[in-house]
Amino acid sequence: MQVLQVQLEVGPDPAEVGRARRWARSRLAGSGIAADEPVAETLILLISELVTNAVVHTGCPAVLRMLLPGVPADEPGTVRVEVADRSARPPRPRHAEGDDTNGRGLELVDGLADRWGWRHEGTGKSIWCEVDRCEAGTPAVTFDGTTHEDVAYEAV
Repeated sequence: MQVLQVQLEVGPDPAEVGRARRWARSRLAGSGIAADEPVAETLILLISELVTNAVVHTGCPAVLRMLLPGVPADEPGTVRVEVADRSARPPRPRHAEGDDTNGRGLELVDGLADRWGWRHEGTGKSIWCEVDRCEAGTPAVTFDGTTHEDVAYEAV
């Protein structure tokens, strides 16, 4: 399977989150994922959360990467989103209460992504998530050739 990797440098400004969403929408459309597909809106929300976390919690520039399944676009596949920043501090999931306006980002990622985690990258880290683009019960082949069935995964 062919994989297309695209990336965008994101500045340490909250206004960059909107730019990242617009950029991601155009790249998804260019890879054959229509804006009205449920997976497209899920990916945009995940991107928004991960970029917001990087910008707000580190105050440093970040890099947004998307790995998109190649041609043919209608085959089951996985879309991977990564946001790398210069902070080595691990992500810290929090639990928001009631009217709290913060603390839901990683809960949303955990609830919406099929898999997610983080790893050290250089002197910083990369937080990643994957969304399978297939019907429920259909195995999706990820970028390393692994097939993921419809099973629960624990975030790392």
